[in-house]
Amino acid sequence: MQRIPASPVLVVVFVVGSMGAASIARVPAGSVLELPSATPAILDNIYSGRTDVATTQAKQLQGQYPENPLGYLLEAEALWWKIWCASAEFKYGMTMARHREKLEADQPYLDLTTKAYKLAEESIHKHDSGEMRLYAGMADGLAARLYGLRGEARASARAGVRARESFLKALALDPTLVDAYMGLGLYNYYVDTLSGLARVLRFFMGIPGGSKQEGIRQLQRAIAGGQLSPPLARFYLALDLHNYDQKFEEALEVIGPLVEKYPENPAFQLMQGDLYAKLHREAQAEACYQAAAAAAARLRDVDCRKKIDALVNESLDALKK
Repeated sequence: MQRIPASPVLVVVFVVGSMGAASIARVPAGSVLELPSATPAILDNIYSGRTDVATTQAKQLQGQYPENPLGYLLEAEALWWKIWCASAEFKYGMTMARHREKLEADQPYLDLTTKAYKLAEESIHKHDSGEMRLYAGMADGLAARLYGLRGEARASARAGVRARESFLKALALDPTLVDAYMGLGLYNYYVDTLSGLARVLRFFMGIPGGSKQEGIRQLQRAIAGGQLSPPLARFYLALDLHNYDQKFEEALEVIGPLVEKYPENPAFQLMQGDLYAKLHREAQAEACYQAAAAAAARLRDVDCRKKIDALVNESLDALKK
């Protein structure tokens, strides 16, 4: 099976620091963020593919709590899935977002990450807290994700290095902030799968080393105990197990609960279908692809609906070969 080779860009999708296993062992199972009551509904709408509804709710949250970065982070996350849909392609037997040109349409997303970061920093200057450090790290992580997709390695690195500092400070201030481990896990995983060229760049950039297995454990920790990060941590863990480790059965186990909880999200259905296809379970793969098409039919975003339909057709065609 052919996988996408690791690249320098992936290092800085979420460039955050590593912590030892002993540190993880001391962290309680659950985090203690006091989130606005609307937060769970917004997250459900984001990961159910109802990003337009989630965007409206996030804007309402911003109006209610104008000094809280969370509303801007949630709106950015909703916008991200529109970007993902526009950028996704079926290649090497799997659908994923691999590259995107630098577009003016991306600026609102970046503006949201900048706003969230500035609000977090303003709060930190008044009173430092793990929560605001977490939000600052999330803002930079979201920005780095887009820069990485667009191949802007330097911008991605700058945002990622700053995210690393914020996540480490968040956990130093409050070890119960389990959501920080998603970024830590992605860093540790990716830095251990780098190509030779990327390792050289990592050396010159001064980015610390990482451990793939430690990264997996940290992602699992975020899935089990996070409040904001479980769906995204589960998505990326399944993606990485599929793309880099080619552990299709394990990836299928990871993505399964996400599909069950959010059956209306075609991206999750497509990922599950790809994994069934890799395991030569064609009937199950076809059912997932058809479910993705059915989910796409309910999307209000016409462009995304057309894109998913095209991806489904490509996936189904690949099953016949």
